[in-house]
Amino acid sequence: MFEAFALELLKMLPVHQACRLLGTYDNKLWNVMHTYTEKAREAADYSDVKRLGVDETAARRGHDYVSLFVDLDEKKTIFVTEGRGCETVKAFARDLQQHQGKPEEIKEVACDMSPAFIKGINEQLPEAEIVFDHFHVVKIINQAVDNVRRQEAATNPLLRSTRYIFLKNRRNHTGRQTEMINQLSLSSLNLKTVRAYQMKEAFQQIYVEKDPQIFLKLLRKWYFWATHSRLEPMKQAAYTIKRHWYGIVNWVHYKIDNGILEGFNSIFQAAKAKARGYKSTQSIQTIIYMLTGILDFSRINPACLTH
Repeated sequence: MFEAFALELLKMLPVHQACRLLGTYDNKLWNVMHTYTEKAREAADYSDVKRLGVDETAARRGHDYVSLFVDLDEKKTIFVTEGRGCETVKAFARDLQQHQGKPEEIKEVACDMSPAFIKGINEQLPEAEIVFDHFHVVKIINQAVDNVRRQEAATNPLLRSTRYIFLKNRRNHTGRQTEMINQLSLSSLNLKTVRAYQMKEAFQQIYVEKDPQIFLKLLRKWYFWATHSRLEPMKQAAYTIKRHWYGIVNWVHYKIDNGILEGFNSIFQAAKAKARGYKSTQSIQTIIYMLTGILDFSRINPACLTH
């Protein structure tokens, strides 16, 4: 009873707060969490996993990261490991085999354009089609728009303090922001930043198209527009898209993305903030599994565990 109640409580509260309510100490609760998570994962069966999402999240201050591997169909985290390189995919493939899964049966993987993830997926998941998460693709274009704005703002005071207007989508603008961007869009001003922003909006509209042939046609037209725009940051963004063309075009065929991972990352980051950080990678892994892994603790006999 203690373990079951503690586990449910820990999904809502940081460990130090749960300890006060339960009248126990940190080490005991962490031991319960680690042990239950390990036992539940030992019994997990991942033989049906076919579609995967992969992303990294900041584990601690500085440049420490963990990578999450999520079953996109079951909407749960099935593997967490330290790092964010190609070795993380190798570790996942090994763990998958230990849970009745087969790397060659992974058919689709959503990820960002990290060369390390791409290399790892190609080497370890040979039958998987890579689909580049369109939120990450748009992020690259957003950065290009912001670079255009920064360069132009150095000589044009109208663009100062407008960063977030151009980073936001038009549909998310407030009334005041809409009015401001309409004024800046006047043809007589001919602002480079407005042209870059229009390219971003046009790119996002491509993802509304469901027909693969029309999607590809629109993407090619956008690429030509961007590369002939005389806006160097937009040209560089377009070249990046060209280098990753196959994974971007794959989106229209497979329609998968890492939206659920963004949500899981937010859940973990919120828990980490409440707890004021975690001391070890094991603790980070345990928290992520507990919050997003949908593990089955019901078959674990508390009498078999050592606290």
